[in-house]
Amino acid sequence: MTKPTPSPRRPLLEAALQPLILLAVIWAVQIVNALFGYRLNRTFGLESWEFSGLIGIVGSPFLHASWGHIISNSVPFAILGVIIAFEGSRRYWLVTGITALSSGLFAWVINSPHTLTVGASGVVFGYFGYLMVRAFFAPSLGRGILYGAIALVIGSIYGVTMLTGIFAAGANISWQGHLGGAIGGAIAAYVLRPKRKVVGSA
Repeated sequence: MTKPTPSPRRPLLEAALQPLILLAVIWAVQIVNALFGYRLNRTFGLESWEFSGLIGIVGSPFLHASWGHIISNSVPFAILGVIIAFEGSRRYWLVTGITALSSGLFAWVINSPHTLTVGASGVVFGYFGYLMVRAFFAPSLGRGILYGAIALVIGSIYGVTMLTGIFAAGANISWQGHLGGAIGGAIAAYVLRPKRKVVGSA
């Protein structure tokens, strides 16, 4: 009796579901937060220059200031997150963690004291930075071309928005968190690059 061979598509689908599940959690938190008058933002948001505000490095990506805020973050979060997740679950969570940490630290250090920062846009910018740099560290020429094409598509669709979010952000928009996220994504692409095998001579 032969055992059924697992479909090669199944791991890809499982990986793609993870950013969507994370996004669903973010939406669930938004519903609760809105019902309580956004009080969670003050408790778990990132407050600059306050050590108690460092909890926001973990909490702030799950919190948003309004329904429009979360809606604007959701589409790029899902699309870019799924693209990264196709490379594997472990890589996806590492990229997410590194970008959230970098974004949070930049916002905490560079923002004016007691500025409250919430939102997943820092992670979104991290995904963008990761995918733009990833093309330079592809394990093969074919992968390099693929990642380069992805980077070009992302740049053409989101490039202006991303650059505006960093260099021409308006009031109540944390360009510090955006910049920190993008730098964190680039760092993640470098740290998680394929390691070259060293072959010794006889």
